[in-house]
Amino acid sequence: MAEIVVGLDIGTTKIACIVGRRNEHGKIEILSMGKFESVGVTRGVVSNIEKTVHSIKAAVELAQERAKGDLTVRVVNVGIAGQHISSLQHRGMLMRDDLDKEISQQDIDALVEDMYKLVMQPGEEIVHVLPQEYIVDSEKGIKDPIGMAGVRLEANFHIITGQVAAAKNIKKCVDKADLEVDELILEPIASAEAVLSEEEKEAGVVLVDIGGGTTDVAIFQDGIIRHTAIIPFGGNVITEDIKEGCTIMKRHAEKLKQKFGSALASECQDNEVVCIPGLRGRDPKEISIRNLAAIIQARMEEIIEHVYYEIKNSGYEKKLIGGIVVTGGGAQLKHITQLFEYITGMDTRIGYPNEHLASSTVVDNITSPMYATGIGLVIQGFKHNSYMNTEVEDKFNAAKNHSTKRKGSFFDKILTKSRAWFEEEDED
Repeated sequence: MAEIVVGLDIGTTKIACIVGRRNEHGKIEILSMGKFESVGVTRGVVSNIEKTVHSIKAAVELAQERAKGDLTVRVVNVGIAGQHISSLQHRGMLMRDDLDKEISQQDIDALVEDMYKLVMQPGEEIVHVLPQEYIVDSEKGIKDPIGMAGVRLEANFHIITGQVAAAKNIKKCVDKADLEVDELILEPIASAEAVLSEEEKEAGVVLVDIGGGTTDVAIFQDGIIRHTAIIPFGGNVITEDIKEGCTIMKRHAEKLKQKFGSALASECQDNEVVCIPGLRGRDPKEISIRNLAAIIQARMEEIIEHVYYEIKNSGYEKKLIGGIVVTGGGAQLKHITQLFEYITGMDTRIGYPNEHLASSTVVDNITSPMYATGIGLVIQGFKHNSYMNTEVEDKFNAAKNHSTKRKGSFFDKILTKSRAWFEEEDED
């Protein structure tokens, strides 16, 4: 039987359990998907353990029921996001003893491992260490130094940090749902895997994932992730604005946003109205579609301004040929690409998670932008497994050197780190 990988997207508005396998052509087939309302997560962070566990169990059970054949979900790849995620740039250096000996994967691993020893703020841990470029004996701009000769090996790193407590709470929820965490992955990295092409990453592109509680930003250039940021606003804030601006119930505000919402008020007709049922004994309420769009546009402009600030702050604003790719549930708003282009002046497209999906995938609506993170978690799971298999082969084949390791193998670093956190907790 083909290997199966499960992605568990613990979001602010929904929890999605996505089951996939890789076909003979290397594409991912989505076998099943279960989605359930998320009520225990606030702005990407677990705020109620029991409610989150209930939602996880419900999503997993739905995925198991919908799968053709006997399927039991045990091991999952989980995303991590939230306002507590931050990033910084740092340069590391390794002095080598033997000039005659070539730079090996062990040297790079030692350099990366050294970055995990950086002193962080109390309660913070390093989540990912991402090499940007290497410098060998002051020779800059080297992408892969393996096989080169040199005494001083340096690298510029993009380091992502997060709160230990947030990671532990995710693990607690997954454990209580009778599941096991295989890998903990930063959500913008997972979404990027699902919607971006290698060509776009090479040319320079901004991924903007608009979720319910947060908007995640990841900037790629020259095939490398250069900047990450989590903006603490998402689709839920827009819903709240509609609820207050139109003085209606929250559930009605959400439905209005989904069915009639637009990010550009100028694209709506003045005379278009929609009728909302009144509370018991009260008359129905008429809402102008143009007024609705004006409320949405005001908040979307604020979110886009935050995104644009991150783009300018990254220093790569003039090097992003691929423009902006918008994904996540918020990308389903009408005219959102036009508003992005108007504010940033950059080409914008919607990111659908079908970049690596097989056409035989039969799950309804799975290519919606709202499932980008979940599908990305499945793709990352396959990458991690292939890397682990390669490492096992290396150990049993002394003739091969470590150069077969997947470059940029930071995806397994977080697993090692998070396991360390969880083991510490168990000892307590």
